[in-house]
Amino acid sequence: MGVNIKKIAKHAGKCTYTLMLMRHAKTESEAPEGDRNRQLTEKGLKQARKVGKGLVKFDLVPDRIVCSGARRARQTLDRMLKPFGDGPEVDYREDLYESGIQAVFDQLTETKPKQHRLMVIGHEPIMSICSQWLAKPESDPDLLDLLNLGLSPANLVIFGSEKPFEEWQTHTARLLGILEPHDFSN
Repeated sequence: MGVNIKKIAKHAGKCTYTLMLMRHAKTESEAPEGDRNRQLTEKGLKQARKVGKGLVKFDLVPDRIVCSGARRARQTLDRMLKPFGDGPEVDYREDLYESGIQAVFDQLTETKPKQHRLMVIGHEPIMSICSQWLAKPESDPDLLDLLNLGLSPANLVIFGSEKPFEEWQTHTARLLGILEPHDFSN
């Protein structure tokens, strides 16, 4: 994508509230135990670790993380938690796998006003559709076009606002950027 992560991190730092929506990292194509039990591939494990380290490097560690209960999402988060340290409060929610977009919006309203940086780790197409619903209409059209294509594994969408999460509605958040794991190599 050729994004300037320093610029995105700087903009996020100026926002009172920052939301990061992330698709789980790369997974095996199927699992004998069913979709919910698909695991990360070796590439997926590396992607998750790289994103975790990158968020620390650019001072974007979340206060609260809400993660789907599906195995691949939990594995993604597990690889990210070590670099994060003890900071984030973590919740695992089955409804992020089962209930779709409403589950993400529910997490916005359940986040305490003192928690200024929220991360949600979930699945496609929920993460990209939810991102489209949150993005202000005047967001960068190229970024909106990328959301129309969907998120690749371990991609992260970053939003910012001055409003507490419980006040976020459709088309009210500033779309700051879309990051891929390799963007954190810079």
